Amino acid sequence: MAAVEAAFVLVVLLFALAAPLALYALVRSEHDEREEMRREDAERAARRDTDERG
Repeated sequence: MAAVEAAFVLVVLLFALAAPLALYALVRSEHDEREEMRREDAERAARRDTDERG
């Protein structure tokens, strides 16, 4: 019984360490794919987004 409990605790600890690292990797990969644009283009795109909703 103690071995099962120890294995369960080990799995939970591994998940607790792996989950934040996986989230970090996902956020980092999203950051690498962003589109860079000039300020004027960004303002124009933002106005276009709000015009479509109204």
